Amino acid sequence: RQATKDAGVIAGLNVLRIVNEPTAAAIAYGLDKSDGERQILVYDLGGGTFDVSLLSIDDGVFEVLATAGDTHLGGEDFDNRVIDHFVKLYKKKNKIDVTQDLKAMGKLKREVEKAKRTLSSQMSTRIEIESFHDGKDFSETLTRAKFEELNNDLFRKTLKPVEQVLKDANIDKKDVHDIVLVGGSTRIPKVQQLLEEFFNGKKASKNINPDEAVAYGAAIQGGILSG
Repeated sequence: RQATKDAGVIAGLNVLRIVNEPTAAAIAYGLDKSDGERQILVYDLGGGTFDVSLLSIDDGVFEVLATAGDTHLGGEDFDNRVIDHFVKLYKKKNKIDVTQDLKAMGKLKREVEKAKRTLSSQMSTRIEIESFHDGKDFSETLTRAKFEELNNDLFRKTLKPVEQVLKDANIDKKDVHDIVLVGGSTRIPKVQQLLEEFFNGKKASKNINPDEAVAYGAAIQGGILSG
């Protein structure tokens, strides 16, 4: 925390208070304004890490009840599954292993990441790369169903830390009032679906850009503190 404060001062910022990320996300959704005690699950799935926090809020005061996660799970892992799939497909069709061609692999990584984002709102997308390898073009379709199939075990793996925080805090999942999504990877429809199914159909709060929820909440908190 001190390092964060120091960095802020060095950057010329007036550091009012260090707010932890799950709390900031909950503030972004106005959950600090709710009456009575509430339990809030913050599910933060980013590019390379995954964190779950269970908070309780009572009369505007937050308490972190439990945290769990996986420091090696995130959007990049989902991309890599798709990249591996296309590398195998290319090898099967062209008898060429492109993993040694770093330029081609870089292009494929970029396009796969783009395709993943597109599949959050569409059922299928095409990946087209001109002069992919040895002057040959690359052209393949990726469906949302295939993307989900390639990553199914990883998506399900995210539910383990969710179970863990509930167990550690000794709270039943039916007693969780709010589910807050943070991190770009929570845009993936299957991730949302699995989480909502786990909570017996309870809808996650997602009307704020998941990439910005933490910053937005911290800004609100900063505004409150500085009046």
